Amino acid sequence: MPFLPWNEINTVLLDMDGTLLDLHFDNQFWLEHLPKKLAEKSGRSLAECREEMHEHYSRVSGRIEWYCLDYWAKHLDMDIVAAKREIEHLIAMRDDTLPFLDALHKSGREVVLVTNAHPGSLSLKVEHTKLDSHIDTLISTHEFGVTKESQDLWRALQARLGFDPATTLFVDDSLNILEAAKTFGIKHVLAVKNPDSKQPHREIEGYPAISDYRTLIDDITNHPFENA
Repeated sequence: MPFLPWNEINTVLLDMDGTLLDLHFDNQFWLEHLPKKLAEKSGRSLAECREEMHEHYSRVSGRIEWYCLDYWAKHLDMDIVAAKREIEHLIAMRDDTLPFLDALHKSGREVVLVTNAHPGSLSLKVEHTKLDSHIDTLISTHEFGVTKESQDLWRALQARLGFDPATTLFVDDSLNILEAAKTFGIKHVLAVKNPDSKQPHREIEGYPAISDYRTLIDDITNHPFENA
């Protein structure tokens, strides 16, 4: 019995950060590096700047602003992409990503990246990982002005891609976003237990969840999509 009903899955929509890429880079940038840069720039204490940033993150969480590098650049008066480049050596693919993507491609399924990341961040990460050579289509939700947390995004995404929600799998490390996808009607969803390689695995309830995509490869290969 396969972990997922791959014979029912034709389109695979994939998140980027924490799903295909190690979330360690993003956590380090937003929780450590950026508050440190702000402290150096403002002359205030690191603790004060960290608290201020955490409060601001909470206010815009789930909205397009949270993911928008232009928003943060304007708010902090700082070149965010340049700041990201200071720790770009931490950008890395998960160890299990390429075998997973290769198996999906060999099986003939459509593979689409759908990320809330700003195009500037997406571009930086593609530069470092060459993700674009392993995925059919790369989409930043900034193109639509709304995030994956919003039903408006899912409607726009379906209009753009023409996928059938009944034969689509969506993989993400955010449970809120998985819930939004399910609400829209995406039949198959998969959570990620270990988005940050430096953090312990999470216990996921209410969704099928994975910590190593390589455990799916035989099922992907041996259960082709059956077009009813």
